Amino acid sequence: MSLSKKTLNKTLWRSLPLQGCFNYERQQAIGWLYGLVPGLKEIYSEDSEGLKEALTRHTSFYNTSPQFTTFIQGIVLAMEEEKSKNPDMDGEAIVAVRTALIGPLAGIGDSLFFGTLRTIGLGIGLQLAMEGNYLGPIIFWLIHNIPHYLCRVYGLKWGYEQGVTMMSGAIGSGIIEEVTMGTKIVGSMVVGCMISSMVKVSTSITLKFGDLVYPIQNLFDALMPNLLPILFTFGCYGLVKKGVSTTKIMLGILVLAIALVWLESLSFFAA
Repeated sequence: MSLSKKTLNKTLWRSLPLQGCFNYERQQAIGWLYGLVPGLKEIYSEDSEGLKEALTRHTSFYNTSPQFTTFIQGIVLAMEEEKSKNPDMDGEAIVAVRTALIGPLAGIGDSLFFGTLRTIGLGIGLQLAMEGNYLGPIIFWLIHNIPHYLCRVYGLKWGYEQGVTMMSGAIGSGIIEEVTMGTKIVGSMVVGCMISSMVKVSTSITLKFGDLVYPIQNLFDALMPNLLPILFTFGCYGLVKKGVSTTKIMLGILVLAIALVWLESLSFFAA
């Protein structure tokens, strides 16, 4: 079965509000699933267990550059299509491939669109606008959005076509298990890098030995850079595994942060 052009067009348009329901737990996951729904409904029959499993599968964490999301959608839809034909195929392989792609494409997309094209567009557009030329904002919009929409349109097409080609050659050759294992490893590396870059935890506690002042943070950095963010992340993960809701964890973190800042202001930790 191949997805219809109408369904692919729906997927394309639904990719635009990717960040319309952004949240701190799963970030772009709701917008991601919203874009997949037309394709999943065409692949799986309505109210089938396969559709329910697919919808549940794609509610997990997702975050990448919006411009490249259609490329990942195309590959994932091709894999879901193969999954519908081969029920024995591990659904986790689809999630693993998606997870492995979001990190590298986020780095490329953010650098290209936000760091390069937008900067160039602003430079040219602002110069024209300062000279009173009404083309300033239009030039900025074109420089940023022409590559943006080309990336979305052809990304979906290439992702879906290459995904179909990849799956047709991988099934039965045993390579899909190797790809799954490799993507899970890459996905774990991506999550590890996200802990380092996105979780900011440090301490301002200092020890005083006469005239010598030694920050505790230096000790943690000497033992392992970003040790506190890792311990903090695994602590939150442990609470989630025990059934504590993420909302309660976030509120607890907020209260703890306020309490610690207040204690620091009182010089509570001063030696």
